[in-house]
Amino acid sequence: MSPSAAGPSAAGVPRPASGVTGTAPLPAGTVPVASPSPAGLTTAGLPSWLAPVNRAAAAVAAGGLGGLRRPPESGGRPAAVLVLFGEGAVGPELLLMQRASSLRDHPGQCSFPGGGLDPEDGDPAGEGPVRAALREAREETGLDPAGVQPFATLPNLFIPPSGFVVTPVLAWWREPTPVGAVDPGETARVFTAPVRRLTDPAHRVTVVHPSGYRGSAFLVSDALVWGFTAGVIDLILRHAGWERPWDRTREIPLDLSA
Repeated sequence: MSPSAAGPSAAGVPRPASGVTGTAPLPAGTVPVASPSPAGLTTAGLPSWLAPVNRAAAAVAAGGLGGLRRPPESGGRPAAVLVLFGEGAVGPELLLMQRASSLRDHPGQCSFPGGGLDPEDGDPAGEGPVRAALREAREETGLDPAGVQPFATLPNLFIPPSGFVVTPVLAWWREPTPVGAVDPGETARVFTAPVRRLTDPAHRVTVVHPSGYRGSAFLVSDALVWGFTAGVIDLILRHAGWERPWDRTREIPLDLSA
């Protein structure tokens, strides 16, 4: 992904600074160097356009979960997803996947890379979620974790249908590498979604499921992003101050197989 010029975009989302990488001298406008946290997170050299996202993580931790659910006091399988921000030609963008349409569960749905923690990932209350998110992203998209810098996590969130207790790991794609569907039987495609498109009111809708579920969704890259993934994106955009007013009465119905 190629960096773009600095300065705010037309959508109000800051553009990344040109030439900012993890190996170059830090230019003006980067977040001051910080020591890694016990969870394997660091904001060292983070570009300034990600500062609102870093602040958003703290705001969410303070209690702003929106419509997402906190996990029960006990039970649930630990899992993690990688919420990876890169520097695209039109500004910040997120890495997403679309599940294969042949899958029995959630066919064709879009998601972040991620999955359940394995024993070798370590403590779910420590570095386990970061290691799991990076491992799963490598296995699913082929990215090189060495070029990914995790800098924050959101509070654990609960997905009732699967019983997963999910830790969203926020990261900066400091040194992008080629990505694609490693197993086409599991993943239809891997793509990036520009943040300015995610914040464009023309690409935001409310989905309505026959079960009674209602939630925000995004129309991006010829796909509908909804459910848990859309909830996390919505949460970050809102707390980062990147959300723009959109028509919540614009609805898309979902069928029972969704």
